[in-house]
Amino acid sequence: MADLQRIADRVEIDALRGEFSDAAMMNDYERLASLFTPDGAVRIPDAKIEAVGREGLLALGAQRDVLMDFFVQTTHPGMIRLEGDVASGRAYISELIRLRDGSSHLNYAIYHDQYVRTEDGWKFTDRTYEIRYLDSSPLGGAPIRPFTTGDTADDDERP
Repeated sequence: MADLQRIADRVEIDALRGEFSDAAMMNDYERLASLFTPDGAVRIPDAKIEAVGREGLLALGAQRDVLMDFFVQTTHPGMIRLEGDVASGRAYISELIRLRDGSSHLNYAIYHDQYVRTEDGWKFTDRTYEIRYLDSSPLGGAPIRPFTTGDTADDDERP
């Protein structure tokens, strides 16, 4: 039975990481904040960013909306180390970003994560973003549609 619980825990944590990228891509900062414990944090040391707690995470999302023209994030499997009701792990990230000032970023990074099991399932207690590669040359492509702020009501109507 313990082996089945460990498998379930890994699947749930991997789903949590995927949910984070989906919430970020859909600009759903309420949902993103719900993936963290009340004192959970996102840290991006290279950009001197730290958002702690629900209000901090929501403010970070609002700031991102102001700064970014578009944002694409892909999460790739990493590792998970389980220790009872807490865990740590890494998720590998690739991102395409164009800021409203016209600058661009292609990032390859690692989220160093801390998780805790709660009555609502696994949650992040900390996500620290480490950039491993940054290319700030202009992106050659363009978004198909404008950057949105979480309104996905029209998604079913798109071809």
